[in-house]
Amino acid sequence: MIDFWLPAGLLLLTALAFLLIPVLRIRKLQAEEDRTALNVTLYQERLQELEVQRQAGVLDDAQLQAGRAEAARELLDDTEGVQRRSSVLGGKIPLISALLVPVLGVVLYLHWGAIDQVEQTRQMAAAQPQSIEEMTARLEQTVKQQPDSAEAWYFLGRTYMAQERASDAAKAFERAVEIAGRAPELLGQWAQALYFAEGKQWNEQLQALTDEALKADPQEVTSLGLLGIAAYESQRYADAVRYWERLVAVLPEQDPSRAAIVGGIERARQQMGEGEQSSAATAPSVKVHALEVSVSLSPEVQQNVQPDDAVFVFARALSGPPMPLAVKRLKVSDLPVQVSLSDVDAMMPELKISRFDQVQLVARVSRAGNATQGEWTGKTGPVANTARDVQALLIDSRDGQAQ
Repeated sequence: MIDFWLPAGLLLLTALAFLLIPVLRIRKLQAEEDRTALNVTLYQERLQELEVQRQAGVLDDAQLQAGRAEAARELLDDTEGVQRRSSVLGGKIPLISALLVPVLGVVLYLHWGAIDQVEQTRQMAAAQPQSIEEMTARLEQTVKQQPDSAEAWYFLGRTYMAQERASDAAKAFERAVEIAGRAPELLGQWAQALYFAEGKQWNEQLQALTDEALKADPQEVTSLGLLGIAAYESQRYADAVRYWERLVAVLPEQDPSRAAIVGGIERARQQMGEGEQSSAATAPSVKVHALEVSVSLSPEVQQNVQPDDAVFVFARALSGPPMPLAVKRLKVSDLPVQVSLSDVDAMMPELKISRFDQVQLVARVSRAGNATQGEWTGKTGPVANTARDVQALLIDSRDGQAQ
């Protein structure tokens, strides 16, 4: 933390300079004042000596007056240009302040400052998480250090849901609600986690949470989707269609989940015997743009791999987190092959291809089935997330991460 304490120390020295420089000036004036006081004392003693000599008959009146005038002239010469400006009070206050300022500054910063958060942010920025497990561990550490951070609890809950740890996610979302208040989106996420944590059994608590969320925001997407799922699971197909229709109406055109929701509406209508009566509002043309990737092996690699070796094809942000945005798993025996990578293949809802203008395409052969470490790899240069040409991806190099 030297880059923090060094500027802080320089600022402190600047503040002390404003207090101590006047003190040094005051001390100089004090020395001049002491010298003046000494001269006045000597002048008074000289006058007393002259008076004694006159009384003794050594000096007459004229000589006495001449002596007094000479002593006065010497006193004026010694004290010329000296002003009486210092005081004991004026010297002590700056000194006391100079001692209290650094102590008070450190105490106040330790109480209200955020040096622990600065250090934590620096550590997280220094090494990006390489897997969802590592991200989970970091978020768990964050909520231990910052137990009152609603954002940290929220993202921890989302990460737990991505790992299918619904029970842990429900606790995280509940804590976020306690801290941040009963925001509709938080209530929806909490209800969804509880629903899956309790084996898809609907209860009064879930109904109350979704009702509260939709009362505050009639377009709260998580609650609408959850109510549709619960209705479908309990064979209330008309209710499922009603909730999912409301959800489709508020989702963006390019949202990858629209396709799944429209499919759910069609299945629900088929269950009601209305498969051919889909309304225009519930059957939009949902198109999710995908990157088409042609994956193949070089002749050298072909001779050094086994048909059952795992092949991971993924896209990652060119400038952003190193975690894959979309992943497909294949086998060497599947190659050459053309695959599609889109937001539908996202590992986490927050990390999607559509959110990054440029991505890098990577393919890795791993005999152990490890997506982060293998024997052979291939990469492409920057690819726009809207590219429509088929991207050729040749696995032709030894994996730099392999041991």
